[in-house]
Amino acid sequence: MKTALLADPAMPSEFDLIQQFFTRPTPSAVLGVGDDAALLLVSAGKLLAVSSDMLVAGRHFLPDADPYLLGHKTLAVNLSDLAAMGATPRWATLALALPAVDETWLSAFSRGFFDLADRFGVELIGGDTTAGPLNLCVTIFGETDVRPLRRDAAQPGDDIWVSGDLGGAALGLAHLQGETVLNDNDAAACLARLHRPEPRVVLGLALAALPRIAAIDVSDGLLADLGHILERSAVGAEIAMASLPAHPALQPMLPESLPDSDLARRCLLAGGDDYELCFTAPAQDAPAVHAAAMTAGVAVSRVGRITLSPELRVLDQKGVQLPIKERGFDHFA
Repeated sequence: MKTALLADPAMPSEFDLIQQFFTRPTPSAVLGVGDDAALLLVSAGKLLAVSSDMLVAGRHFLPDADPYLLGHKTLAVNLSDLAAMGATPRWATLALALPAVDETWLSAFSRGFFDLADRFGVELIGGDTTAGPLNLCVTIFGETDVRPLRRDAAQPGDDIWVSGDLGGAALGLAHLQGETVLNDNDAAACLARLHRPEPRVVLGLALAALPRIAAIDVSDGLLADLGHILERSAVGAEIAMASLPAHPALQPMLPESLPDSDLARRCLLAGGDDYELCFTAPAQDAPAVHAAAMTAGVAVSRVGRITLSPELRVLDQKGVQLPIKERGFDHFA
C-alpha cells in the first residue's frame, strides 16, 4: 500500500493506518503487505481467477452505513464473483479513499472485512490508501481448476436455477428510501440481506464439479445478470414468474391486486444486491444440482429454461409473457 494519505505530521500517516488496521500475517503468499508488490505462487495445475469491485458512497451504499457491515460487504461482493467462477478464494488487495482519518470507523471496518476473510481463508496482501470521497475497491484472487464456471456455457434446453431467495435486499433499500414501510421483523431481515450478503462460495465450488454449468452472481438484478449469460452464450431464456424464490417479506406483496405488487416484481426481477448464484445446467443434471446444493447447505430453485430464440421472456402462470419495464441496476443511470 502506498501514496501518502495526509501531509499533517500530527495525524497518523498512511503507513501507521496500514500497520494498525490492515497488516496481518500472509503465510500463503511469498510476499504480502510492505513492499511495492505482493508475490504469489499459484498451486500446481490451477488457474488464477481475478476480479475487482468498487463500492462508492452514495452510489453503492449510504454514507452513514455501519462500518463493520460495510467491511463485510466490501469483501463479500468480491467473494461472490469467485463463487460464480467456482474458484477457491486465496488473496485480496484493498484500496480505500477516505474523507478523513477516523480510527473508530477504521477499526470497525477492518473487523468486518477480516471476520469474513477469516471464514474463507482470504489473506490481505496489499492495496492503497488516499484522501478523497469514501470509495472502497477490492481485487480478489482465487484458484480454480482448468474447467471453471463461465458465462458462455448455456445451451438450449438447459434448466435455469437460482440459489437462495431473491428481492430481499432491494426491498430493504426501498424501506430505507421510504418507498414502502416494512414491519420490524421484515425490515430487519431485508436489511440483513442488503448489508450483510452471504457469498455462495461453497455452492460455486460444488457446481464446478458438474460437467457443464454457466453461472453468474446476482448483483445487478436477476434479469440483468441472466442477460449476461444469454449474451455470452448466444441463447435466450424463459423465466416462470411463479417459480422464482421470492424473499419471505416479498411474498405477500406479489398478487397483482395488491398496491405493492409493482414494487415486489421489480425487487424480485431487477432489484440487485442479492449476491445469489444464477446458473444453467443440462436438464438431466438436475439430481446432481440438488446434490451440490445439499453439500453447500443452500436451497436452489429451477426457475426457467434456456431457449434457442435470443429473447428473455418472463411468463405468468398461464404461460403469457409479462411486460417488464426494468431489468436491473445501471451503474451510470
